[in-house]
Amino acid sequence: MSRSHPKTLTISRLLPRLSPGLNLATLRRRKGAPWRTAARLTACAVALYAVASVPVAAQEDSASGAAASAGTAQAASAAVQRDNSPGVPWVASGTGVTARPLDAAPAVGASAVAGAVTGDGGAQDSVQAGFDARQKVLDRRSAENNYRYAVAQHDCYSTFFVNHCIGKARDEMRAVQADIRGEQLKLDEEQRAERARRRDEQAALQQAQDEANAPQRAANEAANTQAYQQKQQQHALDQAQRAAEAPQRAANEQAYQQKQQQHALDQAQRAGEQSQAQHAANQAAYDQKQSDFQQKLDEAHRQGQQQAEERQQKAEHFQQKQEDAAKHKADVEQRQKQAAEKAQQKQQQQQEQQREQQQQQMQQQDQ
Repeated sequence: MSRSHPKTLTISRLLPRLSPGLNLATLRRRKGAPWRTAARLTACAVALYAVASVPVAAQEDSASGAAASAGTAQAASAAVQRDNSPGVPWVASGTGVTARPLDAAPAVGASAVAGAVTGDGGAQDSVQAGFDARQKVLDRRSAENNYRYAVAQHDCYSTFFVNHCIGKARDEMRAVQADIRGEQLKLDEEQRAERARRRDEQAALQQAQDEANAPQRAANEAANTQAYQQKQQQHALDQAQRAAEAPQRAANEQAYQQKQQQHALDQAQRAGEQSQAQHAANQAAYDQKQSDFQQKLDEAHRQGQQQAEERQQKAEHFQQKQEDAAKHKADVEQRQKQAAEKAQQKQQQQQEQQREQQQQQMQQQDQ
């Protein structure tokens, strides 16, 4: 049978805490007996660390039934010794791990729960506390069973018959798991019975209370019936009195309608007078607005005519300036032209004088 590749469990996360310089990868690279010894010592330390981390509250719950747990603890010790026999490794086999089964905690019996049945709230609280304690023990046993199976599965990889070892550890884990499951079902059944008993007690109390209150309810119903009949009689009297007062109400209604009509006529008359006065005031205000508007319109016409005359004068003044500028420009050009002609004549005269002087000099040289 071939050896399977070793698997690393969650305890590999705990190795750096216990030994910073040691890990599973380093151990796998080592060969021979020293590697096996170091691996077993490491697994032993990890198992002790995990057992020490079990909640103290759960251990205190288990301590309440030390006498009942003695037999279970002996059976667990015998199972551990049997599993540590050569060739059949199981939990902590060859690692020096001492198994301390927590599933040996005492279980609260159904007889104890049934004997504590009382009608007050304190008894119900005690029964519920017993159920909670038993549930904690079952949860703790399940966690320990899973842990033991994980450690056994890890240790099986250091043996030759790996699959056989893992199958044996799985069978033992399932056997414990089935036992725990049976106790869990029993506990659930007891809790359901307790809840049914409480419901029956509540129903009985409610029925007794209803029977005790029956005379009072009957008296209340009789009083309510009498009060209802009195209200009905009073309502009939009120209806008869209202029917007798109907002619007077009709006369009052007619008088009210006449007053309303007269009031409407007075309102219309006052409104007509006010409308005439308002119309006269509105006409006067309109005439005043028209007069003001005509004055503003005449003033606007006058200002517009004045501005038109000013614009005409400015245009004529601008035209005169343009003509003066054109005349001045023509005079300047004429003077510039005359100056250029004079300069040209003067230059020609100078050239003639120079030629005459040169001729005289030549004649003198010839002589």
